Amino acid sequence: MTYAPYKNDNWWEENQPEIEKSVAAASRADVIIACIGENSYCETPGNLTNLTMSENQRNLVKALAATGKPVILVLNEGRPRIINDIVPLAKAVVHVMLPSNYGGDALANLLAGDANFSGKLPFTYPKYINALANYDYKPCENMGQMGGNYNYDSVMDVQWEFGFGLSYTTYSYSNLKVDKSSFTADDVLTVSVDVTNTGKVAGKESILLYSKDLVASSTPDNIRLRNFEKVALNPGETKTVTMKLKGSDLAFVGYDGKWRLEKGDFKLKCGNQWTDLQCSETKVWDTPNR
Repeated sequence: MTYAPYKNDNWWEENQPEIEKSVAAASRADVIIACIGENSYCETPGNLTNLTMSENQRNLVKALAATGKPVILVLNEGRPRIINDIVPLAKAVVHVMLPSNYGGDALANLLAGDANFSGKLPFTYPKYINALANYDYKPCENMGQMGGNYNYDSVMDVQWEFGFGLSYTTYSYSNLKVDKSSFTADDVLTVSVDVTNTGKVAGKESILLYSKDLVASSTPDNIRLRNFEKVALNPGETKTVTMKLKGSDLAFVGYDGKWRLEKGDFKLKCGNQWTDLQCSETKVWDTPNR
């Protein structure tokens, strides 16, 4: 293992490029772990005018990848920085954010396989500087076009979606069910789904429950996270995960500024599983909070 200490203490400073030294050290390694990003800093608004990762760091990764050795890219950053030109060069990307004092220990355990990854992205990681998007974008923000037709509409092209995350094992979802096919604002829905560890390593999976309102008087969000659970699974093990969802949680704020749940069709999603349900009556709240 070769370690090169960082020279500067200020978060905005970078050392002068000495890429050739890193490449020389990497030539003696079997695997390259390239840690890039930002130093620790106090979060303040407006202290960055460009989200693109510095050219210095991106050139370092490109030079390391040119050695032909597999590169594991570690992102140490408090916000998503644009890295679309170096992601294809990495065999894996690990986002540690700003991990505090014991972050190095945790990262070492994960990379060594002594622990398994189980995190999910809590935001949408952008791919381009002018294409920042939330996961709950409106359907009109992502529309297909006929061949030859000028594209007046934006297309969602992100680096990694909200909720994305890999591990040393894989999981499958099945039997997504809801105890009511029809509901009102006063109902509490019980949602269940079977999750199986289909790999060879024990792990923990975050089960994310989303809802989708198909038609509403105000353009509904593409999708919304409504609940989540985390479950530990041994290889080959299956567990049924159950979550509660209030009918009133599917309400939205209308043009009149009031919360409203409208009669119509909804979908629920867990993993790659979808199920349908229907709101049987409209309710509008006169109070600020439901």
